Amino acid sequence: MTRILDVRDLSVSFRQDGAETRAVKGVSFHIDKGETVALVGESGSGKSVTALSTVSLLGESAQTSGSIRYLGAEMVGAPEKELRRVRGNDISFIFQEPMTSLNPLHTIERQLEESLALHQGLRGKAARERTLELLNQVGIQNAEERLQAYPHQLSGGQRQRVMIAMALANGPDLLIADEPTTALDVTIQAQILELLDELKARMGMSMLFITHDLGIVRKIADRVCVMKDGEIVEAGRTAEIFDNPRHPYTQMLLGAESTGHPAPVPGDAEEVVRTENLKIWFPIQRGLLKRTVGYVKAVNAATLSVRAGETVGIVGESGSGKTTLALAIMRLISSEGPVVFLGKDIQGLKSRQLRPIRGAMQIVFQDPYGSLSPRMTVEEIIAEGLTIHGTRKGQDKRQAVAEIMSEVGLDPKTMHRYPHEFSGGQRQRIAIARAMILRPLLVVLDEPTSALDMTVQVQIVQLLRDLQQKYRLAYLFISHDLKVVRALSHKVMVMKRGDVVEAGPAGEIFDSPKTDYTRELMAAAFGAKAAG
Repeated sequence: MTRILDVRDLSVSFRQDGAETRAVKGVSFHIDKGETVALVGESGSGKSVTALSTVSLLGESAQTSGSIRYLGAEMVGAPEKELRRVRGNDISFIFQEPMTSLNPLHTIERQLEESLALHQGLRGKAARERTLELLNQVGIQNAEERLQAYPHQLSGGQRQRVMIAMALANGPDLLIADEPTTALDVTIQAQILELLDELKARMGMSMLFITHDLGIVRKIADRVCVMKDGEIVEAGRTAEIFDNPRHPYTQMLLGAESTGHPAPVPGDAEEVVRTENLKIWFPIQRGLLKRTVGYVKAVNAATLSVRAGETVGIVGESGSGKTTLALAIMRLISSEGPVVFLGKDIQGLKSRQLRPIRGAMQIVFQDPYGSLSPRMTVEEIIAEGLTIHGTRKGQDKRQAVAEIMSEVGLDPKTMHRYPHEFSGGQRQRIAIARAMILRPLLVVLDEPTSALDMTVQVQIVQLLRDLQQKYRLAYLFISHDLKVVRALSHKVMVMKRGDVVEAGPAGEIFDSPKTDYTRELMAAAFGAKAAG
């Protein structure tokens, strides 16, 4: 068996402001031809640093020791010319977020042809033909029409397919995939994994797959290396690791899954919000006079009801209308049809009329780092709502911040710090504290756990359950992670291209899905058994 990559006693440290941080400590593993090895572990465990070390992509502040051999050739300390030849040619990368990896100013054709020109000298007609071949190979529909598209004009799944096409353009021996499916819907995720597996077999390629999702590892990897604090704490065949994990950390990772069910809704629970045949269409306007020539039908006839202490899960692929529906309920975008909040139809109310009830409707977003101002301290961020809506009689603002921080599991002594000084899970707790300090009645949770490690995800789900029970909160929970939806939701609404294709009690939707689309979602999330 040909050994593609052989890593021995790899250590990586970063020096900054006179201090040294050891990110990787004595890591050893190997990858053979045609094999998939998964590096798994939580954020900060050293997975990505290890992968980037293979072809010296860590920057000047990194100090690397040990040995990394690609087909027997030493990469640590290799000349830059040799490293450039290997990068993107023999060893290729796919990263987690294609929108940050693709150039927003260049077309898909130009970006693919750039790689072909650099490594293979292909230009003009030959480059265009190879580009079309690659796009077809990764399953891009109507590839010729997509050549002149820019990244923002493609869906998340399409962008990830373009990234895969770029990575495969030069027929690499080793493909390093760093969290390539984290931000994707379950059905798209399943398609991308299937595509990678198929391409790997067809091309005889090896793969280093980096992820925190052990469900993916079970589907795709031959061997697994579990990383914690820069070290590999356990390694072995995938079946052995899953069936007989020896290290406590591996056991914890495998046990970290959002399970159970939410507490029952109190019998006397009042209805917090209701919609009836809510419609959200955006006009398409063309020409000098901006005539309406059609509509983007974002949401068609959505009817739902949420009571105090109840969670309605809204699921469906990207573009199905989930977030648009929630924003309309919050009165952040226009819609048609009644939106009844606490017995009053708030459809059509002006901003001034809505202001008194804004504090009772709050939202927690997917990316806590993007939704928290980097220039404000945690105290200022959490207290912002009180500044706008006012404190309750006799309430001390700083004391209120300290109390809600303790309630969501944060140390009040850290309120003077800034968001970048916290982990991803802590930042999400800050976002939850900001929403909860106003004691809202309705909270929209828009993918609040998708960017988090599995262990942190479990903690956030339990926190949301506890807060709901304590304050009888009504949740609208938007997610593509059906395991989390099942753990949190009393009712589920399934959306596809603006239509509600199925809705009902969570147990019925998960155990006996009635539509093909819902069955497809369940199969992608839980495997064929859950498809019914």
